[in-house]
Amino acid sequence: MKRLTFATLLALCAAAPLGAQIALPDVREGLGQVTGRLGAGLPQVGDAVGEMKGAVEGLTRLRLQRLDRLLRTNRDVIERDLSGDLARKGELLLTNPAPGAIETARAAGFGIISTETLEELGLTVVRLSVPAGQTLARAQKLLVARLPDAEISSDTLNFTSGSSTSAAKQAPPIAMPPIAMPPIATPVGVIDGGSALSVIATRGFASGAPRPSDHGSAVVSLLKFAGVGRVFVADVYGQDPAGGNALAVARALDWLLGAQVRVVSVSLVGPANPVVAHAVAAAQRKGAVIVAAVGNDGPAAPPAYPASYPGVIAVTAVDGRNRALIEAGRAGHLDYAAPGADLFASNAAGRRFKVRGTSFATPLVASRVALALPSGNVRARLDAEAIDLGGKGTDATYGRGLLCTICRPAR
Repeated sequence: MKRLTFATLLALCAAAPLGAQIALPDVREGLGQVTGRLGAGLPQVGDAVGEMKGAVEGLTRLRLQRLDRLLRTNRDVIERDLSGDLARKGELLLTNPAPGAIETARAAGFGIISTETLEELGLTVVRLSVPAGQTLARAQKLLVARLPDAEISSDTLNFTSGSSTSAAKQAPPIAMPPIAMPPIATPVGVIDGGSALSVIATRGFASGAPRPSDHGSAVVSLLKFAGVGRVFVADVYGQDPAGGNALAVARALDWLLGAQVRVVSVSLVGPANPVVAHAVAAAQRKGAVIVAAVGNDGPAAPPAYPASYPGVIAVTAVDGRNRALIEAGRAGHLDYAAPGADLFASNAAGRRFKVRGTSFATPLVASRVALALPSGNVRARLDAEAIDLGGKGTDATYGRGLLCTICRPAR
């Protein structure tokens, strides 16, 4: 019986109506259990579809379990909002409030925590504390009813979209090998955890930040490996259990714009949020190009943000044989693929470790954007470089093609 290709099976699973799921932190332990059956070769057609569907459902279960675990262990700072998404507890965000909106909120029992003025983005965000004794969801429903024309949201959380193995963390520190590529002068900003690697500047946007993290360090090391010499890091996590929130991402973008950074790599995923949407659109109007991961929540996941916002370059990942990752998520659109498995990066301890996920494809694409930016026609340059995979032309598995094929730091 004819065997299906990996890309075809992935497309079949993407089409399966398994239901929308909430985005979740990076896929770590358990991924091998879900995908390990596919590593030795694909089964026959009938069995293959069942295997792939089982893998996708396994990713869904892992995602929900991790969200529940995160909520259970951090109930003092995290809560579900009106849409069921995880957000900072007891706070709502009012974006660009109209005259009288704050007074209406106060009259309804909401307190004013702070007013954030993001000058580079032309954005004002008021942080409101919910009335005493009310859940976040109930307070959100109340405020929306009182201010039906206002933009009100919770401070939703975004999660990193990559995983790593821990075995290499015990190995002696080994520097990333140099790459035989011309140096890229265009600066690139990273919105992630902190990095242990040397960068131009780092700024913290969470309690305990900046603080070196394995994930942020890996993203920066891949950027450097791909030739980017000037990196700016915005740490939106620090030591905060509610780190990676929407307001932190917006504040990070504002800082990067003020530092004249016009290429931004974002290896985070979360739900749509008006604060981040406004921030991304404002940054784009100032000439910034945002490159974002589609996440590792599997093809049954809802569209990931910020990758799904208009104009954002949405990135998926392939393994060492240019096969789409089974755990790759999806966005409202898909632009490019890049290596995201069977490669190594540097962790916070300066050791090389094996990484996997769309998180690590994203900085590689960002490096190509940085190289193309001075030409003034980024998309055309990227399209000229992209290697067409899958169906002819743009497709839902690889987007417009594979970039940065030589950007694969191996052991």
